[in-house]
Amino acid sequence: MLKTFLSHQQKSFWRSRNKGGSIAAQVVLGFFMLYFLAIALAIGFGMASFLPKIFKDQDAITSFNGLILYYFAFDFLMRMQLQELPTLSIIPYLHLKVPKRKIIQFLNAKAMFSAFNLWPFFIFLPFCFIHILSAYGGLTTLMYIVAILSIMVFNNYLVLYIKRKSISNIIYTVIGLGVLAAFAALEYYKVISIMKASDAIFGSIAAQPYLGLIFTAAAFGIFTINSTYLRKNLYVEELSTAQEKKVSTDYAFLNRFGKVGVLAALELKLILRHKRSRSTAMLGFLFLLYGFIFYKEKAIAGNEFGKMMFGAIFMTGIFIITYGQFLFAWQSTHFDGLLSNKINFKDFIKAKFLLFTIACTLVTILASFYGFLSPKLLLLHVATYLYNVGFGIVVVLYLGTMNYKRLDITKSASFNYQGMGATQWILVLPYALTPILIYLPFGALNMPYVGLMVLSAFGLIMLLMRGFWVNYITKRFEQQRYKMSEGYRE
Repeated sequence: MLKTFLSHQQKSFWRSRNKGGSIAAQVVLGFFMLYFLAIALAIGFGMASFLPKIFKDQDAITSFNGLILYYFAFDFLMRMQLQELPTLSIIPYLHLKVPKRKIIQFLNAKAMFSAFNLWPFFIFLPFCFIHILSAYGGLTTLMYIVAILSIMVFNNYLVLYIKRKSISNIIYTVIGLGVLAAFAALEYYKVISIMKASDAIFGSIAAQPYLGLIFTAAAFGIFTINSTYLRKNLYVEELSTAQEKKVSTDYAFLNRFGKVGVLAALELKLILRHKRSRSTAMLGFLFLLYGFIFYKEKAIAGNEFGKMMFGAIFMTGIFIITYGQFLFAWQSTHFDGLLSNKINFKDFIKAKFLLFTIACTLVTILASFYGFLSPKLLLLHVATYLYNVGFGIVVVLYLGTMNYKRLDITKSASFNYQGMGATQWILVLPYALTPILIYLPFGALNMPYVGLMVLSAFGLIMLLMRGFWVNYITKRFEQQRYKMSEGYRE
């Protein structure tokens, strides 16, 4: 059965109209994966030499123990953003004599084929075989490896479980990121030390190796919970007799923008009325807590805005990134209707600009609480905000016209994973790298505030050129609309 599933997925890929873009994305991802795996391997073999230099008051094994949980906390955070849900179009199989157990086994097995599950082998295992083995012996080394790989499996299936549950109820993502943010804040304000906790845990494993099996039990537990959830929700549609309540909410503040405001209001209703789009929008507000990760006292005191730039871009433009990566695809179910209706395409594009600008402004205002850490962060946020509303929106709108993949948000939330995954994040690279490249020369010349002024000026100039960009994106949209429409019909 596994061979059959793999054969069907392979045929589905090669027969897809979007296979060219998918192949290109996989090639790019492959290069990135090889690059990071090479870095991981270098870290693994070089850890013994550079750990004593970084942590001068500790021996290498103590530092190694302390970094393990740190790594997996970061691993969890990255998985929440980038790890793809293992997908299988289940509808053709449910009416056949195919045991659900086989489908679930395939999804669980496929979930392990992720780059995130390779890195721990390259980072931690060389140190274990070279130094833990010589210091504590074979049994302890084995239990170290078992514990590390168990945490990896635990993270893998925990993230998948949270993502699956969040499709129908975002509270699970809120809880997951909230717990992580709470630990980050406690660590930031030196209330607790994750490094000391990690060292204590793995120090205990060194003393009593069988304690490592606790992590194995936790991994098996989350695997079982994940499999149980899949078995209970393996249906074509969610069974519900209740009809959705019709809402005719009017957003009066958009009326002043005329037809553009009407189109923006319609899209806002689309966002709020569908689980997937609503979850995407709400999830953006949770990422405001990322500042506790990116904004460090040393970087703030040294005016090292380059190190904090990505975090600021990400927070002030989170709605543009999360919602904009699927942009026109959100309307793919009725895209043909948009093309056939008497809608001015220029107004349609202006509505996108308006919606993104309002969302970006709101998020930037909410992020202003970081000013309590340092007023310098407010200057950083203003610079990245101007970039986001001036040029970031243009980048996302342009890249949106290159996305031909259907995204049906009218279907059930269960197992509706269309368009999700790391391939969309590749398109965000020019969005995130442009402001960093603008700032970089000034940061290198020790002129950080000049760099922020230049970035702000760039964003402001692009904002003043919005009329030009609206016309450019409109013309691009008119050229691509039939290709987009064809792709959305799949």
